[in-house]
Amino acid sequence: MTTSDTPADAAPRPRGHACVQSYLGTLDNSPGVYRMLDAESRVLYVGKAKSLKKRVANYAKPSGHSPRIARMISETASMMFLTTRTETEALLLEQNLIKQLKPRYNVLLRDDKSFPNILIPKDHPFPQITKHRGAKTRKGAYFGPFASAGAVNRTLNQLQKVFLLRNCSDSVFDSRTRPCLLYQIKRCSAPCVGRISAADYAASVRDAERFLQGKSTGVQEALAAEMEAASEALEFERAAALRDRIRALTQVQSVQGINPRGVAEADVVALHMEGGQACVQVFFIRANQNWGNRDYYPKTGSGAEAAEVLRGFLGQFYDNKEPPRLILLSDDIEDRDLLAQALSDRAGHKVEIAVPQRGEKVDLVAGAARNARESLGRRMAESAAQTKLLAGLAQAFDLDGPPKRVEIYDNSHIQGTNAVGAMVVAGPEGFVKSQYRKFNIKGDSLTPGDDFGMMKEVLTRRFQRLLKEDPDRQGETWPDLLLIDGGAGQVSAVAGIMGDLGVEDIPIVGVAKGIDRDAGKEEFHRPGLRPFALQRNDPVLYFIQRLRDEAHRFAIGTHRAKRAKAVGATPLDEIPGVGATRKRALLTHFGSAKAVSRAGLADLKAVDGISDSLAETIYGFFHERG
Repeated sequence: MTTSDTPADAAPRPRGHACVQSYLGTLDNSPGVYRMLDAESRVLYVGKAKSLKKRVANYAKPSGHSPRIARMISETASMMFLTTRTETEALLLEQNLIKQLKPRYNVLLRDDKSFPNILIPKDHPFPQITKHRGAKTRKGAYFGPFASAGAVNRTLNQLQKVFLLRNCSDSVFDSRTRPCLLYQIKRCSAPCVGRISAADYAASVRDAERFLQGKSTGVQEALAAEMEAASEALEFERAAALRDRIRALTQVQSVQGINPRGVAEADVVALHMEGGQACVQVFFIRANQNWGNRDYYPKTGSGAEAAEVLRGFLGQFYDNKEPPRLILLSDDIEDRDLLAQALSDRAGHKVEIAVPQRGEKVDLVAGAARNARESLGRRMAESAAQTKLLAGLAQAFDLDGPPKRVEIYDNSHIQGTNAVGAMVVAGPEGFVKSQYRKFNIKGDSLTPGDDFGMMKEVLTRRFQRLLKEDPDRQGETWPDLLLIDGGAGQVSAVAGIMGDLGVEDIPIVGVAKGIDRDAGKEEFHRPGLRPFALQRNDPVLYFIQRLRDEAHRFAIGTHRAKRAKAVGATPLDEIPGVGATRKRALLTHFGSAKAVSRAGLADLKAVDGISDSLAETIYGFFHERG
């Protein structure tokens, strides 16, 4: 791979078509990736080419471009190039650079979270059935992806009714002396206290796996045969339990809705564009079952066509996800075969990308397209309402214009312990959860419960980082308005903090409960101005309440998570080389962290998974501390 960013001459570079033209003499027909930059060296666009020379020659033409491309060329002041060995390598590099640099004229996927799976572990004689997200490091059978945590939870809830598998942790399982509530309501077979044999439980696990593999008919027939046999043997209670399991299994199938017979494994991807906005709907078909759908709203690169939007979406969507064997599209894309080859090489199995023309696959795509159209319609309606509310916010607080980014801050603690600060972000598209931030309060000199001190630490860390990363405020991470949960004192303190940082041009508003701390009687405080209130039925007041409540919710949730982690912490967490698995092995063997600290070296070496050297580390950790 080679790089180039300037032609042979060092003369001042022109802009637009002339700038692009000046690079032609330095390029050959190698595949690679190019970047177009503006006068401030900000990346405008990243693209890949089978032949860099031919692609750049197209941009050098003074006419024949769409308005979007013509606008991009006119802003181009320099270019950079990376040559690759193959076009496939160029495609993968292009997607990595787009995700890293987020150029204005590229299609950008904004929501790129991982998907949850169902996991049935293989490292326990009575495995649990549980939701799993992240790397598949634990030994077991994984089923997914599911579109959302809600889709997984609904399926798990029904599978518990059918197969009666436990969902408790191994530590809870080991400590039970009598059945829990789930056994009483027929959601678990209580293997923890021996209410089911290992062989029968293993059979239930196999049935659950067969169902998740799409072999539900066989499972249903086997349960029906068991029910009939139990009935003939006059075991009416067992027959009734089996009948309930069959009903639950039927309910699972009906809840899943779309269950295609001829499509065992596919992602159905449909695009709808309207008013310069795009919605991509993805349905997940696995084991002939619908495992949910999710909608995405990629940035359209200042006006890209449908084919480019869909191609850009697919490249970024599968960058960190394993693709299925079949991807069904609503619109054809450029380089479809090349993208399929790149995904196949990465996944280790053949991936086909198709635009169906007839049959059941067309129906699947049509359903996804209908969902995309309806989802975009709802989002555009919500966006119009949000725009109106932001305009009302600007009017209420005498801002120069509707804010594009509002940051709302709150703190949470209990008598100063496990203190956290929270920042939530809202804008024209509602809450921007990918921009939420939590701050673990580190100030050792703070007095417990010192809200002013906590806010000072949070804002100082936040804006010192902004000043370092984007001092010229060219990006989209600088706020247009700060909302603080507090009154005049809090606002005055925040204004002082911002003044010390040299950031005095961002409006600050404190939201304080009014008379009797009654919601609806909030008072608003601004530096150097008298407090005021809005009418109780003003939509802008309700909007501000939602912003404040979201910040409070996020702060409380972050604090509770930190407190729960602290409650479950042990000295074992501080020992190098002792991760979750070895910590579990030590606690299982000795019963408690205190017992581990008192154990002799020979006893530590006897624990499964603890090497002699690690045993010496653990022994030394506790005894040196003492």
